[in-house]
Amino acid sequence: MALLGILKYPDPFLKTMAKPVESVDAGVRALIGDMTETMYAARGIGLAATQVGVDKRVVVLDVPGDEERRERGKNLIALVNPEIIEASGSIKYEEGCLSVPGINADVERAARVRVRALNGEGAAIDIEAEGLFAIAIQHEIDHIDGILFIDRLSRLKRDIIKRKLKKALEAEERAL
Repeated sequence: MALLGILKYPDPFLKTMAKPVESVDAGVRALIGDMTETMYAARGIGLAATQVGVDKRVVVLDVPGDEERRERGKNLIALVNPEIIEASGSIKYEEGCLSVPGINADVERAARVRVRALNGEGAAIDIEAEGLFAIAIQHEIDHIDGILFIDRLSRLKRDIIKRKLKKALEAEERAL
């Protein structure tokens, strides 16, 4: 397994609508392994293939449960070609993103979702999720649809964040 580079906003690849995976083969399983290792190294709870520059509908998640401390790998799941087939309720949660470092904002999402996908072995699965797990699934599916969480904010909030990110990027470039 290898650590992959995580693309940062405003990299245009983050706007890519990822292509469906034809079959879960050794290459896809290796990608899942590399993405998992990268997610853990970055201390994230989810990662989409588009965030590492791969044009495939693959996400990995390891969302801690409500009462547990983070136990690496306990809730690890890979979703290939995930599709939300039901959504209900509404929840607002402060989200962050490995591709938009240093920025957090309240995002409104469905409180419960039902998702159909393939697992890391290629078997069809149907998942019902709520709370943080549902939020994380929606966040990662957004990534493979070319949507960042900041795209779900009001135009005013999004513009403020984009200016802040642009200034930080310019300061970083001047420092080099």
